Amino acid sequence: MLLTRFAWLAGLASTAIAATPAEWRSQSIYFMVTDRFARTDGSTTAACNTADRKYCGGTWKGIIDKLDYIQGMGFTAIWITPVTGQLTEDTKYGEAYHGYWQQDINSLNPNYGTADDLKDLAAALHKRNMYLMVDVVANHMGYDGAGTSVDYSKFKPFNDAKYFHPYCPITDYNNDNMAQNCWLGDNTVSLPDLNTQSKDVQKIWYDWVKKLVTDYSIDGLRVDTVKHVQKDFWPGYNKAAGVYCVGEVLNGDVDYTCPYQEVMDGVLNYPIAFQSTKPGNMADLYNMINTVKSTCKDPSLLGNFVENHDNPRFASVTDDISLAKNAATFNIMADGIPIVYAGQEQHYSGGADPANREALWLSGFKTDSELYKLIAKANGARNQAIAKGANYTTYQNYPIYKDDNTIAMRKGYDGGKEYSLSIPKTGFKAGDKLTEIVSCASVTVAEGGDVPVPMAGGEPRILLPTSLLKGSSLCS
Repeated sequence: MLLTRFAWLAGLASTAIAATPAEWRSQSIYFMVTDRFARTDGSTTAACNTADRKYCGGTWKGIIDKLDYIQGMGFTAIWITPVTGQLTEDTKYGEAYHGYWQQDINSLNPNYGTADDLKDLAAALHKRNMYLMVDVVANHMGYDGAGTSVDYSKFKPFNDAKYFHPYCPITDYNNDNMAQNCWLGDNTVSLPDLNTQSKDVQKIWYDWVKKLVTDYSIDGLRVDTVKHVQKDFWPGYNKAAGVYCVGEVLNGDVDYTCPYQEVMDGVLNYPIAFQSTKPGNMADLYNMINTVKSTCKDPSLLGNFVENHDNPRFASVTDDISLAKNAATFNIMADGIPIVYAGQEQHYSGGADPANREALWLSGFKTDSELYKLIAKANGARNQAIAKGANYTTYQNYPIYKDDNTIAMRKGYDGGKEYSLSIPKTGFKAGDKLTEIVSCASVTVAEGGDVPVPMAGGEPRILLPTSLLKGSSLCS
């Protein structure tokens, strides 16, 4: 549940698109695997069998044509998978449709479109005051075959073994020295590990990332496999990019993950994601929220998510739609920058990779699904709170109530069955008028500042002062 009492005046960006970490705080990101979101021909029936691991036909033009669908949920930015040239073979693990097996960093993947198409996507987003985030990989290249038999001439510009660490497979992912200097992948598809300690490799990457951002008017970067590169590589990379960078550090331990915010603007919030999607006591999530607040340098710059292309979808664990709504609402209203993975709004239920990389067009881009409408309301509430409260994005969650089924905060909620609550210590005054955004019910604050909240059907609840709704379409 969101309980917020902010009333500071604030405005959203008008026409200029900026890309500093501070400006990314107010964004809400819709993430898609480019190949699996929308096709240039607009088809909603084109087959896409995830088990085949083949290109299915998604393009940058297809994304442009469906920006209304994305913006209709209140998103202000998109994140697309890597754009670089990939290995072209149909390997035993399928094709490089996902973009993480690059071979030529100076070319674009022709399966997604042309350079003009990518530039057009950035322009179309900026015309709507939306941001473009692009996925990048600095740790490795991709090769169809064993690590002991790599033909380094296939890679551009890293066309010699001197640019890479000597072959050694990672056998202990908890050993940072091994994780950073040995190779991901296996002997079917190997991922040659770049020697990022080399000044030559660093210069190539820093020059490249600056050019990529400039050439394609990119506003932010999601950085892959950050923990597999030594930490001192990242400040120079982030600086060269000149835009907000959020890194993938796939670890649920805050003491391991949070220090990466010392070398990069933000990281994906795996500690909260793992805690909010696993069965357990609400106290565990409550405690993790406070632990992240006290451990991470700036929780407001973390990337929040429930689902992504690397982990099983929420609905593959439970098909309870009310829990899915609560998870999505918590994700959007919590500290940090919310990220929703394409298909979550359609309650897709794919399990582990590749099952979780379904084609979104097969949903028909329905805008009347329960989660689509719920996400639109949650983003709408967040956007309105940001517009009316200058400090909203930097104010940290303050958990004020918990029981076995509920967490209540001044910035988020996760809950279960039908019941009613009276939430104390909210900071509101008796008689204050609130509006519950999901049901559009009116709420009056009781004596002592307690807020009466009906929890019908286990639905999430987002409460804003009614006075803040002026000028919005929320509950109009």
